Amino acid sequence: MSPNHSHPSTYKAAAITTKGGAFELIDMPWKDPEPNQVVIKTLASGVCHSDVVVVEQVFPTGLPRVPGHEIIGTVVALGSNVTQWKLGQRLGAGWHGGHCFECASCRKGDFVTCSNANINGVVTDGGHAEYVTLRQEACLSIPEDIDPAEAAPLLCAGVTTFNSLRNMDIHPGEIVAIQGVGGLGHLAIQFSRAMGYRTVALSTSADKEALAKQLGAHEYIDGSKVNQAEALKKLGGAKVILGVAPSAKAMESLIGGLAVDGQLLVLAIAEDLTIPMRTSSRSSTSKAHSLMPLAHTVPLIGGRLSIRGWPVGSPQEEEDTVKFAQLAGVTTMVEKFPLEKINDAYQLMMANKTRFRAVVTF
Repeated sequence: MSPNHSHPSTYKAAAITTKGGAFELIDMPWKDPEPNQVVIKTLASGVCHSDVVVVEQVFPTGLPRVPGHEIIGTVVALGSNVTQWKLGQRLGAGWHGGHCFECASCRKGDFVTCSNANINGVVTDGGHAEYVTLRQEACLSIPEDIDPAEAAPLLCAGVTTFNSLRNMDIHPGEIVAIQGVGGLGHLAIQFSRAMGYRTVALSTSADKEALAKQLGAHEYIDGSKVNQAEALKKLGGAKVILGVAPSAKAMESLIGGLAVDGQLLVLAIAEDLTIPMRTSSRSSTSKAHSLMPLAHTVPLIGGRLSIRGWPVGSPQEEEDTVKFAQLAGVTTMVEKFPLEKINDAYQLMMANKTRFRAVVTF
């Protein structure tokens, strides 16, 4: 192993020790990195809704486990095979915690869909700790001139919205509608505007209209006042609707607002998503469509509509996200918490009372 910075024999970490339990501060023993690993001293770790995977054991991760997959820190130890990263360098790591290099996806270079992927903070201990050990292929370079707390959520919420949208079939000037102005939504609005799309924010009240327009939304549709799908149709229809709030019913209700070749892009985890095979009403510009029963599949077929999902992103895609955010002035709205207050951060995040990302800072 190459020379490394000095380190403590133990360090503090916030771990889940029982299913459904609170975070507990525990002492973790220092372990030198294996040949292909790096150890970073954590600067910031985002508290994400996906931490529930560990808290509620949605995946049987084994306990205790330290969650956290929006990680920014400084390299303090390097494994003997690591040549890309340097001591003292600022690195980040997101949900994608490494890949096998051997499965069909990896052989195609599609590492984020690796059949044997590691997940930071789920399969291996994550960033809610003073130090974290990472696989070298899971890391990305983080500029020194960005606040670590603002950068951390870009490695999950940021890359999820930016990378998915840039891979859709859409051209500048066409409509992107964002369902929800929250942790993902407030970033999606900014990315959409910066990419040159006509950006429409969707919410269920008038409360967030001023904020949405401040973030860059051209239009705001309040679902408590109008049918949002019909309102989108009046604007010409959305080429992409981003489902970023965890409500399957809300996503379903928007399908009628898609334009021809429109795509419903599902990014939020939600249960029991069903696809209503009808338009938002019996009215239609097509006489043939107007004669079809409401449950007919013709609107889906005739409109060439599609329902898509998109997973987070690879380290390179995370790095692209950070670079674009800096270039375009996209900023993350965060609330900072010390490690000792991680239970407050988690509970406020789960209750949707943070604006808009909770981040543990060190």
